[in-house]
Amino acid sequence: MVEAKLYYDSEGQVRKVEMNGHAGFDEYGRDIVCAAVSVLALNFANSVEEFTEDPFTADQDSGVFHFSFTGEISKESALLARSFVLGLESIEKQYGDEYIRIIDREV
Repeated sequence: MVEAKLYYDSEGQVRKVEMNGHAGFDEYGRDIVCAAVSVLALNFANSVEEFTEDPFTADQDSGVFHFSFTGEISKESALLARSFVLGLESIEKQYGDEYIRIIDREV
């Protein structure tokens, strides 16, 4: 199962994302749930880098993705983060929490 921990600040902004695990929906290389989650995560990080000047750190390895804003969050980054979360929630709704579980935390 993919576990996605989303860390929100007191203003409801996503400050940090920690994801790990494999969905187990299908065999490695054919797992559409893992592929979808991976595309969302990488596109989120790439979009923040390309379309904003907001500072962040990101690290991705097989089955692991970490992302953290290290400074102010612009309106653009806030929207990108909301879109990322919407995508994760849609996958969880469609495929179920046996393949992806979203955990909300406060920082």
